Amino acid sequence: MRIAYLDCFSGMSGDMFLGALMDAGVSAKLFEETVAGLDIGARLEISRVNRSGITATKIDVYAHGEKDLPREVFWARQEAGGPRAADLGPQQRTGEHHGHEHDHHHEHHHHHAAPHEHGRGLTEIKAIIAKAPISEGAKRTATDIFQALGAAEAKIHNTDIERVHFHEVGAVDAMVDMVCAAVGAEALAVDEIVCSPLNVGGGTVKCAHGEFPVPAPATVELLKGAPVYSSGIQAELVTPTGAAIVKTLAKRFSAFPEMKIEQSGYGAGSRDFPGHPNVVRLTIGETQASLSEKTSQESITVLEANLDDLNPQVFGYVMDRLLEEGALDVFGVPVQMKKNRPGTLLTALCKPEDAPKLTQLIFTETTTLGVRRRDERRQILQRKWMRVPTRWGDVRVKIASMNGTVTNYAPEYEDCRRIAAEHHVPLKSVMQETMQAYLQLKI
Repeated sequence: MRIAYLDCFSGMSGDMFLGALMDAGVSAKLFEETVAGLDIGARLEISRVNRSGITATKIDVYAHGEKDLPREVFWARQEAGGPRAADLGPQQRTGEHHGHEHDHHHEHHHHHAAPHEHGRGLTEIKAIIAKAPISEGAKRTATDIFQALGAAEAKIHNTDIERVHFHEVGAVDAMVDMVCAAVGAEALAVDEIVCSPLNVGGGTVKCAHGEFPVPAPATVELLKGAPVYSSGIQAELVTPTGAAIVKTLAKRFSAFPEMKIEQSGYGAGSRDFPGHPNVVRLTIGETQASLSEKTSQESITVLEANLDDLNPQVFGYVMDRLLEEGALDVFGVPVQMKKNRPGTLLTALCKPEDAPKLTQLIFTETTTLGVRRRDERRQILQRKWMRVPTRWGDVRVKIASMNGTVTNYAPEYEDCRRIAAEHHVPLKSVMQETMQAYLQLKI
């Protein structure tokens, strides 16, 4: 399987992601044509920059000739009555990109409007994306990213998603980031994007509502369920736009996955921290799973508990409950425990995400004081079901295969048991006849 690993050791923003995509091989022409096709007065400026010794691709978005400013730089200049974004020389642009949402920091450039007098709402943005000359898949992805961002902002401000407005320069900038992220991710042609834990930064950041702690509220909302940390850098490293892209595109989070690396790319953030490369890295390659496709591998969790004072009736009940709640397999092994007490070792196999729920169930239903947990890899054969006609009706047969070759087949016990009971025939006869019928079908 071909995957891309997104390494967010210095956070994540829209322009950093686009830079990494381009550095990893997505063509500049594709991005430029996508931006031109949006027809919203935007253009890209692409440059190579150095971030603490790492050469990376930097992408800046210009909207109506004006460059989007990082919000903390913008508000600092606003208080000092400073110049507009378009007037700043390259040396003065020192912040992390942020195409902000509800009341973008550029709104004052446009007739000193009140926050809701103008700006683009989600419906208008969706219409622009729908008309864009990009694939249907990319349109869906870009819309999903905007939807995620709008939903987070609406929740934070306790308002309806349609009332969240993306103001002029910020709306253009965010549209470019999100649409190019969708188009670029598609161009990578990977089966999945896996993301590292995200370094969110620290300190506070100024925006129109006042000063907020980093990560900003919308970023926190978007990163629910994602692993995050702060390395102590006092700056906003993950922007809401970056968080919305990760939430939509990343299928899972992990440490660096087992893979055969083919290519990698670095996308630069605006700031250059001493001794810390402010870049996001994208690494593309083949995972071990596809190097050996004989069997598929998966992670499973093993839960264990030793029981020496549990009513055996309760033990049977616990096994049934664990299976009902999603355990893959449950079994008990008789063991001699301390003081030579006969006991039972209860073992449950489950998906890692079900482990907390099943651990809770074991504690609630049994007398144990401790549940052990370990994560293991298991190889599994590809499995499928086939319906086989018999004189008593259809019976399902489970077929296991390796590399497309059938290695095992067995009639489904519950189907055979039901037929045996209904028709008063021996279970072994139903099973034998089902196997003969399956083999006849195969010839």
